Amino acid sequence: MVGDIVDGWALSRGSKLNKGHSKVIRELLKLGEKGVDIIWIRGNHDDFLKDLIPFELGGIRIVEDYVLDCGDKKYFILHGDIFDIFVTKMGWVAKIGSVGYDLALWLNRWYNRYRKWRGKPYFSLSKKIKNTVKQATNFINGFEDHISEVAKVRGYDGVICGHIHQPENKMIDGVHYLNCGDWVENMSYIVQEENYELKLMYYQTI
Repeated sequence: MVGDIVDGWALSRGSKLNKGHSKVIRELLKLGEKGVDIIWIRGNHDDFLKDLIPFELGGIRIVEDYVLDCGDKKYFILHGDIFDIFVTKMGWVAKIGSVGYDLALWLNRWYNRYRKWRGKPYFSLSKKIKNTVKQATNFINGFEDHISEVAKVRGYDGVICGHIHQPENKMIDGVHYLNCGDWVENMSYIVQEENYELKLMYYQTI
């Protein structure tokens, strides 16, 4: 799990875990107790774990980063926030951005209720806003290039990350770059098949 599993920023603003959130956590703990190897990479939204890392909670290992063996290849796994200057140098800007993103998600829900009432298809307003801002600053390309360069210098064949909520599976200067995206809008994830091949997948609700 590549970070931001629990949104500590939202909790600090007064948000609460609902029954659905608690159920997910309980299911993860059950899997860990059954011997399933669960690794939780710290993200910036769950950075309240930073001073405790590494530690284990009910069979779940919580770490800063991880190296995945894929046959004869090795992949460096991390959340990716350490490469975001707005998080590492100007944390207060990032937290304002988080509030703005939450607002965009709220607007998005109400806007799509209206679209559904009008018989129109789903439209991700918040995703459109986010992508426009990211493209305007060339942030995504810079993030991908930088994180891939670090993986290459460290001798890894690939890198798996999250943070920017932009699902991707591509080669960058000889490094296999994968971004799992997110489970809020893209509902994307990465699977490893029996032959060690890594694939970017999307959950289908219909």
